[in-house]
Amino acid sequence: MRLLLAEDEQELSRALVTVLKHNNYSVDAVYNGQDALDYLETGIYDGAILDIMMPRMDGLTVLKKVRASGSSLPILLLTAKAEIDDRVNGLDSGADDYLTKPFAMKELLARIRAMTRKSGEAADSSLHFGNITLDRSTYQLSGPSDSVRLSGKEFQMLEMLLIHPGQVISAEQFMDKIWGLESETETNVVWVYLSYLRKKLAALDANVAIRAIRGVGYSVEVQDA
Repeated sequence: MRLLLAEDEQELSRALVTVLKHNNYSVDAVYNGQDALDYLETGIYDGAILDIMMPRMDGLTVLKKVRASGSSLPILLLTAKAEIDDRVNGLDSGADDYLTKPFAMKELLARIRAMTRKSGEAADSSLHFGNITLDRSTYQLSGPSDSVRLSGKEFQMLEMLLIHPGQVISAEQFMDKIWGLESETETNVVWVYLSYLRKKLAALDANVAIRAIRGVGYSVEVQDA
């Protein structure tokens, strides 16, 4: 799951990124509201954490512009303001949740889980395709013969494929969604992780194959017995 973090306090931002990545989230960090809006307009995120008080554009304005565009992206507001009117204003503007600084990291993680569970695709805890099941809460991939826990990036790649079975996903789309827009990682890392997934699917006796379409991308399909 890819999150955008918009927080202008860079020390706090770095700490949050570390915790989120440790909990298997992919995170892009920005430090002002205009950059947050620009990143969110790419449509590659599963959720956003916005500080209200930011330079160039405040978090509430970003939130209102995102909602005005018709997006239902889960958004959590962070702020030092604890007054009820501020919280009501944030929620009335379309925020899914509101967290006042200082906060415990465990509470932040719990609120992120709660708000993303409410959003469409995240409502289903498991994805089923062919004879495999991917548990989205434990990263466990199960097949007829066994089960295995996937790494964070393996999970995210397979999740993207299973959410859109039959749809071709390009290497660039994997890179943007999982490694981030500004990643300097080479695109051949996509092939490496897909090869890991193919080996695990084979070990589970799965009837699901990852198909490569030269120059276009990858999709999943059920193989005939």
